[in-house]
Amino acid sequence: MIHKVAAFYQFAALPDYRELREPLRTFCAGLALKGSVLLAEEGINGTIAGTPGAIDAFVRELAHGAMFGGRLDNLELKFSTADAMPFGRLKVRLKKEIVTLGDAAADPTRQVGIYVDANQWNALIAAPDTLVLDTRNAFEVAMGTFEGAVDPDIKSFGQFKDFAAQKLDPAKHRRIAMFCTGGIPCEKASAHLLARGFAEVYHLKGGILKYLEEVPEAQSRWRGECFVFDERVALGHGLKELDLRERDKDAARDE
Repeated sequence: MIHKVAAFYQFAALPDYRELREPLRTFCAGLALKGSVLLAEEGINGTIAGTPGAIDAFVRELAHGAMFGGRLDNLELKFSTADAMPFGRLKVRLKKEIVTLGDAAADPTRQVGIYVDANQWNALIAAPDTLVLDTRNAFEVAMGTFEGAVDPDIKSFGQFKDFAAQKLDPAKHRRIAMFCTGGIPCEKASAHLLARGFAEVYHLKGGILKYLEEVPEAQSRWRGECFVFDERVALGHGLKELDLRERDKDAARDE
C-alpha cells in the first residue's frame, strides 16, 4: 500500500498549545496516522504518514477545523509518498520552539526573509554577489547540497547563530540566500540575520523538498540526495524515494 506523507509547519500564536496536545493526538490516532508533531507557543511543525484520505482529513482539520480555530490557515505543506510506513509510531510533543535556535529576537511572525519560489531559485543563487548558505548540519550537507553553497559545518541548527556571529558580516555579505530541508529553519535563520542588521536575506520557500518537487532534474542545481527524518532516509527529484542500499551496491561494483 502506498502511504502519503505530509511535511508541514506554520509559525502562529498558540498560547494554548499544551491543551491542544491530547485532542490532536486523539484525532491523529483515530486516523491511524504515524509520525511526529511538535507544538509550541510559536506554532506547529511535523511530518506524518497514513492513507491519502487520512492525511487529507488531517490537513483539513489543521487548516479549517475547530481544534485550531483558523489559526493554521497558512500551512507550508509538502506531500510525498512511501512504499512502506516510514514511521514506527505517533508522537505529539510539546516544545519551547518548533525549531530550536535559542534567540528570542528571531521571531518570523514579526520579521522574516524574502521568500523565493523554487522556479526563481536558480537565478538568485547564480548571481555573483549572492552568498548561498546551507543552514543544515554537516551530515545532511554531505548527502547533498546546491552548487556553490557554503557549509556552516554545524552539528545542529542551534549552532547557526554562533556560525553567523563568527563568519558572517552585514557589511561584507550584502545578499544572502539560504535554504534548508523543508523551509522552517530558514525562517528562524533569516529572522535572526535581519535582527543582526543584514539587509538582504532570502530563503527558498518550501525548502529543498519543494525545489525537488517542482524543478525538473535537467534544470536542477541540486547535487546529491536530500536527507529526510524518517525511514526513507533520502529523497531525490520528484520527491522519489531512493534505495540507498542499491546505490551503495552499484558504487561498490564500480570500485
